[in-house]
Amino acid sequence: MSPRLDESHTQRATSTLPLEQPEDETAAETAAEIADASGDTSGDEGVHENAGLAGLPEIPPFAEVGPVDARALSKTLFERLESLEEGTTEYSYVRNTLVELNLALVKFAASRFRSRSEPMEDIIQVGTIGLIKAIDRFELSRGVEFPTFAMPTIVGEVKRFFRDTSWSVRVPRRLQELRLDLAKAGDELAQQLDRAPTVGELAERLGLSNDEVVEGMAASNAYTASSLDAQPEEDDSEGALADRIGYEDHGIEGIEYVESLKPLIAELPQRDRQILSLRFVANMTQSEIGEELGISQMHVSRLLSRTLVRLRRGLTVEE
Repeated sequence: MSPRLDESHTQRATSTLPLEQPEDETAAETAAEIADASGDTSGDEGVHENAGLAGLPEIPPFAEVGPVDARALSKTLFERLESLEEGTTEYSYVRNTLVELNLALVKFAASRFRSRSEPMEDIIQVGTIGLIKAIDRFELSRGVEFPTFAMPTIVGEVKRFFRDTSWSVRVPRRLQELRLDLAKAGDELAQQLDRAPTVGELAERLGLSNDEVVEGMAASNAYTASSLDAQPEEDDSEGALADRIGYEDHGIEGIEYVESLKPLIAELPQRDRQILSLRFVANMTQSEIGEELGISQMHVSRLLSRTLVRLRRGLTVEE
């Protein structure tokens, strides 16, 4: 942010930046001529007006400058800025004054984004960067008013700030722009159809494929993120978000086979079902099963193998 001018700068028609004390009579005469041209009457005291800022209009306190006056003062300052050499003290003074005079443009542009989560001070700071860029690029010869020229640059700088920093998960710019297009098309179709549009309707409206629309909708979820420890609303009886997130149940992987085996097992003889239960539910060994049923361990092995082959064939037929 450029420094504000002190009281002496804002109340005088020209800057009071002092020149170095002349070392000879020729330099002293030159400084006196500059002081006379700028209306300075304090030459006898050794304080001289800067020649590059001579003839500038009086600049009142910035808070008291209205939009019309700011526009007129800015035009005069831009004319002077074009005649000054970049990098000089005079150039910096005029440039900084232009920034201060046009801060109202930044605040007006920032007000459009007041509903965003970012602090307003940060938005104004980013918008001021856009204002400085607009001042550096502006040319009076184009015949365009400065506010008209500067506003797109300021708003663009703020939008770029949100695009680059406000997403919880960084996604390609293509998907960021697609999210905006989907939101706009969704609102328009919802008004026309009196319901939420489908993926196919959005794709037809935007001239995209269904897969591209689904990709854009999925990318929209990356814009904001919630903390796992966030507490629910007052009327919500459930716990924190972390308590409501599901976990991976590896038992689900075999649920299809379990359901397919149920009718096949029901068709088995009673002894075969009992052997399966003792082996895979009770985790008994074949010797223990033989003792339980009064048969040999070899006989249990043959019965178990035959039953498993039958079940395996049954699953293959089902598939």
